[in-house]
Amino acid sequence: MQIAEKISIPLPSEVVKIIREKVGSGIYSSNSEVIREALRNWIECNQSFTTLDTAIARGLSDAKNGRKQDIETVRQELHGRFGS
Repeated sequence: MQIAEKISIPLPSEVVKIIREKVGSGIYSSNSEVIREALRNWIECNQSFTTLDTAIARGLSDAKNGRKQDIETVRQELHGRFGS
């Protein structure tokens, strides 16, 4: 089990209002649960952007070094992966 560390941060009143609305609606059981999920989502999103940035850099490097594919080849590959 991970050791939890408690921190305290000031939040704008608009953010506090949203947190309290989520807890009040029954979607979340506590303010902490709202913050934990928001942070998990933020971390996941940042990891996705890092992966995307890496793929873009690799693609730009490939193009710069003459490793290119024509659009029809790319289109067929995407259709094969993701369908129409």
